[in-house]
Amino acid sequence: MDTAAAPREDAAVGGMTKVLPAAERVYLHVKTGVLNRSYEGGTLLTEGGLAEAVGVSRTPVREALLRLEAEGLIKLYPKKGALVLPVSAQEIADVVETRLLVERHAVAKVVGAVPARLIERLEESLAEQREHAAAGDLVAFSAADRGFHAEIVRAAGNRILAHLYDQLRDRQLRMGVATMHAEPSRVAKNLAEHAEILDALREGAAEAAAGIVERHVSWVSTLARGES
Repeated sequence: MDTAAAPREDAAVGGMTKVLPAAERVYLHVKTGVLNRSYEGGTLLTEGGLAEAVGVSRTPVREALLRLEAEGLIKLYPKKGALVLPVSAQEIADVVETRLLVERHAVAKVVGAVPARLIERLEESLAEQREHAAAGDLVAFSAADRGFHAEIVRAAGNRILAHLYDQLRDRQLRMGVATMHAEPSRVAKNLAEHAEILDALREGAAEAAAGIVERHVSWVSTLARGES
């Protein structure tokens, strides 16, 4: 299951603890902050501030920021710092369009003969989402939400499409948290729509499943236009 957990500064390798390189620690620190909105769009990050926060020199900070700029999360300004880029309406529209292309195909492909293991995974994911919703953890909820859809895409069996979908992960997590902060009622609506998708898959209802996915994924672009 996908998560948006806080960055780890070490990892267990062969029973031993391996400390991550300084640049990797800075990268994880900033990326997690952007995804969970600790660093919101419009925030100006400085090399000195990040170096102090992570406990490293400025050199690995520069390396990490270049990597994050390449991923489209920040914009570097020489001698000033790094600006966290806000999520634009165009980015939302592009992600929604891509998701619809992939997810409608995936649902149509699996709905005729849904693997029992997929149903089990979706049930587990839905239970996890309900736990995070009850705890008010929007970051964890958004990650579990995204994982629910990723399970269906993977079950369709097209590795290229699954890889393409995985590349949307960070954008989906960031948008999910931002939009649910903007419209808290969406948490309950997402849970209800996920349950509808699961029921449609259980019943092999292809047309119903496709319609629910269309409505469920498209709401983000509706919110971006300022509509209710």
